[in-house]
Formats: sequence, structure tokens, C-alpha cells
Amino acid sequence: MKKNTSLRFLCVCFVILTAATGLLWSNGSQEQAMTTITFWHHYSEQSAENQVLQEILIPEFERQNPDIKVKASSYEWAELHQKVLVSTNSGMLPDVLRADSAWIPEFHELGILLPMSTTFNDFDKIHHTILEGPMATAKIDGVYYGLGLNTNSKIMFYNTKLLKEAGITPPKTLDELFTAAEKLTRTTQGKHIWGYGEPALSGWNLLPFIWSNGGDILNKAQTKASGYLDSQKNIDLITHLAAMYKDKYWGGFTSGSIPMTDGFAQGRYAMIIDGPWKFAELIGGHKEFTDYDVALMPAGDGGSIQVLGGEDITICNEANKNASWEFVKFMTGYFAQTQMANAGQIPVNIKAIDSPEVRKIPNLGLFLDAIKTAKARPALAEWSKIDEIITLSITSTMLGEDSASHSLSLAAQEIDNLLMK
Repeated sequence: MKKNTSLRFLCVCFVILTAATGLLWSNGSQEQAMTTITFWHHYSEQSAENQVLQEILIPEFERQNPDIKVKASSYEWAELHQKVLVSTNSGMLPDVLRADSAWIPEFHELGILLPMSTTFNDFDKIHHTILEGPMATAKIDGVYYGLGLNTNSKIMFYNTKLLKEAGITPPKTLDELFTAAEKLTRTTQGKHIWGYGEPALSGWNLLPFIWSNGGDILNKAQTKASGYLDSQKNIDLITHLAAMYKDKYWGGFTSGSIPMTDGFAQGRYAMIIDGPWKFAELIGGHKEFTDYDVALMPAGDGGSIQVLGGEDITICNEANKNASWEFVKFMTGYFAQTQMANAGQIPVNIKAIDSPEVRKIPNLGLFLDAIKTAKARPALAEWSKIDEIITLSITSTMLGEDSASHSLSLAAQEIDNLLMK
């Protein structure tokens, strides 16, 4: 009898030990199966977008994918671009990257982006849930190196009180905009009021004027600037803008200028052109200022054409591909896109953008109209350098250092040489 009892005791111990060992092995296996992916982005740390990302989206993604953790890092726009360039040499790139759509050709040339459309079997299924315009920004030589994540464009914000006082209606054409800027400009109580304010002279800022005026900067093949950037239309336009700056009708882009949001809210810039984030900036920093309204980009010979902005979400070559792809699909899906829309991001997901939830968001409708005719910046690896050349050229004319004819001609030749390399 004692032998049987002892035998049963040993069997029970064996079962308990086996179960405990299995549990330890199981827990260890779960730990080994846990994947952490890194996500670099340029949602500002204090922004509503970053709050949604950290407090809603990442927790929900991790709930749906308990074997994947996401470590997100926020950088300023220029800082992120530089960090990617530096990290390319060190091999310390993230798994997933939110990149300005204008960066994609440059990063592709560096060889750091995963060709998504040839890597994932369900890519086409996901691709067709996203607006074609934003998707096109990630397409190079027939291959997609990312998915559109959010899109944007710009519209005109104008001070209703100042326009009413000057007897001016919101300008619908470029000529009306230039005339309105002159009439709105004045100095009162020792403070100068500019009719129009623009924070910079880069392609993002001036391409809408060039395109709407009927001009361009490159030929359709994007291989030549001469005859396009230095066209008579562009020469006349930049000459006119320089005259407006000289007469103090146009301001905001020189060092020490009043920041756009502050200047607009304080009545120092009567009209500005900006993106959907401007509403949040005005509400966040100037709740008392309500004397403003919005309108589409004034049209010229080329129509009302704004610049298409936005970001793509990409995967780096050395990433944990499958885990990263799951996160990319989540971020471009209906739930994430509608959540980000409430934070001011314009969705690219077709189902989300047409949903009642998004359509009821205040101030979004006019941007959706602007996007219909907006154009993307040239999809070239050399774009950053081209943009710099154009900016320096136009700045020299605006500041009275060179004629538009001469500065644009020199810039066109420099860009031609760059594109021939």
C-alpha cells in the first residue's frame, strides 16, 4: 500500500513539474515571439496628432496585435529629414517611417526603402483603399515604396474685419489678390499692416502662384528647367511679387518677421495662405480672434492650383517586414484615419474620407475641394536641391539684388546641369 502511495506521489510531482516547465517554456516563447518595431515621424510632440497616435492608435494596434510593440519617436520636420540621411550611413534606420511625400524619390535613390508592392501579397488590396493622388507620390518606375498616409493642401485665410473696412470682397483671381493686398496695406498707430503674408519663398510657398499663373518650373518629362522656370510668365510674376515686397504690400518671409499665425491673428497680415493645421493653431493660441474666413486659392490663367502636400508611410529595407506591414496597414485603415481626421489630418483612406464622421468635421470641406486640383512637387531625387536653387534665385529678386530674368535664367541652367548628372 505504501508503495502505491509513493508511486502516486511521484506521478503527481512529475505532472506538476512538467506543467511548470511547460509554463516557463511557454512564457519564454511568448517573450521571444514579441516584436518591437520603431516608428519615426514628425507629428509635433505637443500636437493633437501625436496625442492621438500615443494615446489611441498605438494602444489599439498593440491590443489587436499583442505580439507587436511600437516604439514611436517624434522629430521636427527638418530634423527628421537630416536624421534619416545621417542614419543611412550608420545603419540605424527605423522599421517604419512617416516621410514627407517630397522625400520619397531622394530616399529611394539612397536605397533605404522597401519596395512594398513587390514584397507583400496583399499590397494591391490595400492600395485600392487609398486615394490615387497620395499613392502616386510613393510610386517610382512602376513600384510603390510607400502608402499615402495623409494629404493636405492650402487655402486662403482672410481677415473679414480688415476686408470689410477696405470695402474688399475675398479675391477670386490672382489679379484681385494683388490689388486687394495693395488696398489692405497701411500703417496705423505705428504698426504696419501687410496686405499679404507668406512665411517663405520655397516651392511649397510659391509653386501655387507659378502654377495658377499658368507657368511651370520643369518640362513634363522633368528633365529640363530652361524655357520653363525662366519663362516670361514666371519672370513677370516674380517681378510683380518683388515690387509688392518693395512697396510693403507683401511680407513675412525675411528674418525677424512676425510669425504667420501671430501676425494674422493680430491683424498684421490681412491675408495668408496655409493648411488645415492653421485652424488648430489659431484656436490654440488665439481663441479670441474670430474675425476670419477662408476661400480657395485665387485663380490665374492656369486655374486655382495649390500644392499637394502630405506624408507617406514607408518601411525601411532592414525592417522587421511583416510586423511593420501590419502597422502600416493599421495606420492607413479606416479606424486610424478617422481618428487622425479628428486631430486635423486629412485622410487618404477612401472609406474614411467619405464617411459622415469625417465629412462633419468643421473646416475640412474647402481643403477637399482644393485637393481636387492640387499638384504634387516634382517626384525627383534632386528635388531638395532644385527647391533650394529656386528659393535662392527668387529671394535674390525679391530683395532687389538681381532681376527676375537674370536670376531665373541662372537657376534654370544650374538645374539643367543637376538633372544631366
